[in-house]
Amino acid sequence: METLWFVLVAGMLAAYVVLDGFDLGAGALHLWIARSDDDRRRVFRSIGPVWDGNEVWLVAAAGTLFAVFPGLYSTAFSGFYLPLMMLLWSLIGRACAIEFRGLVDGPPWRPFWDAIFSVSSALLALFLGIALGNVVRGVPLGADGTFFTPLWTDFLPRGVTGILDGYTIVVGFAALASLAMHGGLWIAHKTDGDLRSRARRASIFAWGCAGALVVLAGILTAVVQPHAVHRFRAAPLGALFPLAAAGALAGVAAFLRRDRDRAAFLCSCAFLVSMLATAAFSVWPSASVNPTAGITIEASWPVIEGRPSGSLFTTTTPTAPACWARAAFAANVHDPRSLTTIAPV
Repeated sequence: METLWFVLVAGMLAAYVVLDGFDLGAGALHLWIARSDDDRRRVFRSIGPVWDGNEVWLVAAAGTLFAVFPGLYSTAFSGFYLPLMMLLWSLIGRACAIEFRGLVDGPPWRPFWDAIFSVSSALLALFLGIALGNVVRGVPLGADGTFFTPLWTDFLPRGVTGILDGYTIVVGFAALASLAMHGGLWIAHKTDGDLRSRARRASIFAWGCAGALVVLAGILTAVVQPHAVHRFRAAPLGALFPLAAAGALAGVAAFLRRDRDRAAFLCSCAFLVSMLATAAFSVWPSASVNPTAGITIEASWPVIEGRPSGSLFTTTTPTAPACWARAAFAANVHDPRSLTTIAPV
């Protein structure tokens, strides 16, 4: 059952990255490809009907994690408290920018919220990648199942590491480039004219950066986390995940050359899912292995009433179906083909 729940949580996180990822990518590119106020209004309207509904997948994943893996939830949320607060403020800034931009029509007001929207979106994509890098690299858990990691130390991925080091920064920028490509393809699919042309050029540039950074991150992963290498040696079929990611990334370039934006966007979705599946496969069943301390979360979870606190049965499980129902309801209410669910910006 633990494997099933792990797959479900990973699936919800993948749904969030794919569905909210194009919102983040569109925001990161917002100031670069939208030259006029009309262009920026079109970017906002392309994501307006769906951006808040897409974020429900993150809430669903966190709720399910709390319900079925409370030990992992408490350990991660306490150990990564500062980064999570930074992530939360970025989410708030992005939401405020979307909602407040159209309230006042004036040069100081709209450019300010445009900048907040773009910077918050880029930081969110970067933070999500850094978080993934920390999960893959591992954290130094103590005997009581807790840990403290400074924001940074000497930026080396060996010894006493911080949340920010050379490896996690590379993964963070790989995520930023990947989501920028994803968002650019979405804008190209939903718009036309000069805005579409600039979005396509930005997607091509982000495609090259994403490919190079993902390859570099893969090489560094083999160095800083030997467990990932052992996983692929023990289960060679797991190599299908990175191969699928490579094929999907090649598909993005092929369809862009053929001027098929929708197909390129779908290939980008497949690329993100395949990369997340690769990361999930490489860390399971040790949810957070530290290459130096050699301690896994499973071995370090405290015991409650004779059971590991990360056991499926330590809390009631109806929380997860409730989250799924809320996510499904939001997906049906926010029809991406309608632009009437958001106030004009």
